[in-house]
Amino acid sequence: MTVATKIEEAGFKPASRIASIGVSTILQIGARANAMKREGLPVIILGAGEPDFDTPDNVKEAAKAAIDRGETKYTALDGTPELKKAIAGKFKRENGIDYALDEITVATGAKQILFNAFMASINPGDEVIIPTPYWTSYSDIVEVCGGVPVLIPCDANAGFRLKADQLEKAITAKTRWLLLNSPSNPSGAAYSKADYLPLIEVLLRHPHVWLMVDDMYEHIVYDGFQFTTPVAIEQSLKSRTLTVNGVSKAYAMTGWRIGYAGGPKALIKAMAVIQSQATSCPSSVSQAAAVAALNGPQDFLGGRKASFQHRRDLVVGRLNAIEGLDCLVPEGAFYTFSGCAGVLGTTTPSGKSIATDADFCAYLLDDAHVAVVPGSAFGLSPYFRISYATSEADLVEALNRIERACAALRR
Repeated sequence: MTVATKIEEAGFKPASRIASIGVSTILQIGARANAMKREGLPVIILGAGEPDFDTPDNVKEAAKAAIDRGETKYTALDGTPELKKAIAGKFKRENGIDYALDEITVATGAKQILFNAFMASINPGDEVIIPTPYWTSYSDIVEVCGGVPVLIPCDANAGFRLKADQLEKAITAKTRWLLLNSPSNPSGAAYSKADYLPLIEVLLRHPHVWLMVDDMYEHIVYDGFQFTTPVAIEQSLKSRTLTVNGVSKAYAMTGWRIGYAGGPKALIKAMAVIQSQATSCPSSVSQAAAVAALNGPQDFLGGRKASFQHRRDLVVGRLNAIEGLDCLVPEGAFYTFSGCAGVLGTTTPSGKSIATDADFCAYLLDDAHVAVVPGSAFGLSPYFRISYATSEADLVEALNRIERACAALRR
C-alpha cells in the first residue's frame, strides 16, 4: 500500500473545536435557493442580511482617490489613525462616548471584531450569556474560542428582549460576557433606555461580567425610536464594555468588510494580538472609504430608513393577515421574525407533515419558491425570518405566494 493510499484512507479529521459547528443555515438555504434559480425556477430569496441600496457615491469616490494616491499597502494593524479618528468622532457625536484612539479597533467586518474579542478573553469553560433569537454566528464563535454559550429564550411575549430576572438567574461564577444586539438580527427588536436600565442594574451587581453590544443596525430604527447604547447610559460600564459597530448596514458597505469597536485599552491591545496572527490589517482602500462614510454627509440615511419602514409595514401587515402566522412590529433593522405555531400540525398538499418551523420554511421554498430562514437557525422556534431588504415588487409577490401556500395547508 502506497503512502498516498494510506493518506486517502485515513481521510481528513477535523479539529474537535468545530465538531459541533456547521456552515450557517442561512448560507445553506441561500445556496439551495440560488441553485433552484439557476435551474430556471422563479425563486424569491428573502434571506439576505444586506441592504439593497448602493454604497454612497462619496464613499466610492474616496476609495478611488485612495487607490490613485497609492494607498494600497499595509496599514497600521488595527486601523489607520485617520479611520480611528473618524470612529472616535462618530462615538462622540452620535453616542456621547469618548474613546481614545488606543481604545478603538478596526477589523475585517464586525464578525472578526467578535472573534478577536472572544479569542482574546475567553478561557475554556467560560460562559457567555446570549439572548435568543440571536445572530447565528454568536454561539458558534463562542464555541470555537472555547467558551460555553448560555442561551436565554426571549420570545414574542417578551418582545424578543432579555429581562433583568432572566439575566440575574443566568449569571454564574463562570460568566465572562453578556452579548446583546440592538436592533436585533433576526427579530428587529431594540432596547430603549428604559429596557437597558434594569439590565445595567444587574451588571453593576456583578462586576466580573463584561458586556458586548452589537450596534450594527443603529441607524435603522423606526417610529421615532430613540437609539442608545449602554455606555451612553452608564459611563461606569465603559471599563468592561466592548461597543461593536461597522459600516456594513447603514452605509450599504457589506462587501467592503469594515467593522470597528470601542473598549478598554487592555482588551483592544489583546484583540490586536489575535488579529496580528490572523488577518493583519483590514483593506487599506476599504478603510479610506469608511473614513468618508463616517465623516461625510449623513442626510441620505433618513430616506433609506423611510424606505425600509414602508417595506416593514407592508410585510408585517400582510403576515398578520395570514391564518396561522403572527408577527410583532420590529423597532429596527430590516427583518421580521414571525411566529408560525399556527401552521404546525398541518399537512402540505403533497402529504408532508409540518411539524417544525424548518418544515414550514422547506415547504415555502419547495412549493412556493420563497426562501426564508427558520427560527431554529437563530435559536428560537417556531418562528421564521424574512429580510425585507429587497424590492417591494418581490416582497408583494413573495407574500402572495406565502398566503396561497398557507391557505393550501390541510388542517
